[in-house]
Amino acid sequence: MDSVRIDKFLWAIRAYKTRTDATDACKGSKVTLNGADVKPSREVKAGDRIQVRKGPVLYTYQVVAPLEKRVGAKDVPNYALNLTPESELEKLHAPVETFFIRRDRGAGRPTKKERRDMDSLYGSFFTDDSEEEDD
Repeated sequence: MDSVRIDKFLWAIRAYKTRTDATDACKGSKVTLNGADVKPSREVKAGDRIQVRKGPVLYTYQVVAPLEKRVGAKDVPNYALNLTPESELEKLHAPVETFFIRRDRGAGRPTKKERRDMDSLYGSFFTDDSEEEDD
């Protein structure tokens, strides 16, 4: 086998859990082959470089040998080299800043006064920096 569809290949090397996910990623311009956006039916061959955007991380793979059937995780390096830089992988462990106000269960929707209090609290954490720069 000289070449295989890119959506099949990404599914086979376990970049995506389902072939449908791989197809949707190709259609959504989240996959590039040698620097160009691809359709799911694009053929890949040995030596091609694939970049896959999954969340904040841009994974990079080098095709060693085309593969049509899904293989175990231990066998993936025989078919694709993961060339993703360490700086991209560190994005997975970046702290996520979230803000949550706790409300008792069954308390219902906030009243107008409670909503104003929440808005003023949010405003104290998230200030608009553009107003400060104009002064």
